[in-house]
Amino acid sequence: MNSVSQPRFRPSLVTRADRPEDEVSALPDATDLSGPAPSEYGADRTGALSAVGGTPLVELTRLLPGARFRVWAKLESVNPGGSIKDRSAYTMLSHAVATGAVLPGHGTVVESSSGNLGVGMAQACRALDLRFICVVDPRTNPQNIAIMRALGADVHTVTEGDPVTGEFQPVRIARVQELVAALPGAYWPNQYANPRNAWAHRITMKEIAEDLGRAPDYLFCTISSSGTLRGCGDWIRAHGLPTRVVTVDAEGSAIFRPPTGRRLIPGHGAAVRPQLYRGGLADDVLHVSDLDSLVGCRRLALREGLLLGGSSGAVATALEQLSSRIPDGASCVLIMPDRGERYLNTIYDDAWVKAQFGEVTHLWKDEVAEVAEVTENSEMTGVAPC
Repeated sequence: MNSVSQPRFRPSLVTRADRPEDEVSALPDATDLSGPAPSEYGADRTGALSAVGGTPLVELTRLLPGARFRVWAKLESVNPGGSIKDRSAYTMLSHAVATGAVLPGHGTVVESSSGNLGVGMAQACRALDLRFICVVDPRTNPQNIAIMRALGADVHTVTEGDPVTGEFQPVRIARVQELVAALPGAYWPNQYANPRNAWAHRITMKEIAEDLGRAPDYLFCTISSSGTLRGCGDWIRAHGLPTRVVTVDAEGSAIFRPPTGRRLIPGHGAAVRPQLYRGGLADDVLHVSDLDSLVGCRRLALREGLLLGGSSGAVATALEQLSSRIPDGASCVLIMPDRGERYLNTIYDDAWVKAQFGEVTHLWKDEVAEVAEVTENSEMTGVAPC
């Protein structure tokens, strides 16, 4: 099963699932959550939104040489906005429009984001005729900010961290609340508490099981707002699947424990445990450093030819860390959240890496050495390299 699964487009909304009643209280703006959780994306998708979801599942055969289990990557970078957050943005905003929480042509959406959700929201707001204001911080990739602005978003940057923790997330949220209170017709989706964020990923997990033809033995996913973990975990539990869920957090994150390191690379981890979080959904929790995330990205690029973002590198590293405990013949699916082009000036820039971490190229230079050796041997034998 080495081929790429074909993206599948879903034109209709199939309704039948139980809705946990405790999810109603999670929305601070009391948006109506009547009706069942979706098992497909809705028929209201047009234009770019029609391409959200249905991302390919690709088998990785070179990421861990010698592994006696099989590995697949769910490439969320193929979403039209370039990340898994397209799913959450579409699901939250389409519901807000359907329930009248925000009015197309008049309403303003205000949200806090470290980058990817902001891009997904900017894209969805264009399609739904909504104004969008995104509150970011200095760690947000400049490329993501440029993309949001190109899509018509207003970007507000907070420059000082929380006086107690030094983190930017609480300050971003406070700024969002100020803007919503000041702007008539403004709406805060609140990715950290909105059940629709999690519901979007029940469909992600459904796609994985359908494309693989069975439930995977292991599912690896990063955590930030908790939407992916909760949505996939809820779907696994609802269907009684034997899948073991491994969630990957940043060392500098406060979701599962007090932070033990810095969090330089955005995308996974959080300064505060999100309201969406529910205990017991993850069977294993692995913490990955910024450096290990970076090394995972470099190895994905050199071994598999996949240029992916920092969260994907964290997942790849987590798989390697857990590999000795994975049984022979097991199937593992890695949810890869975003693409790597937005990290060309950081993760994939040798000068930036050296400035942040010192000389660390030896951690992946074996890949380069192997390529050089193949080239040298080809020249010696008179055979042109591939």
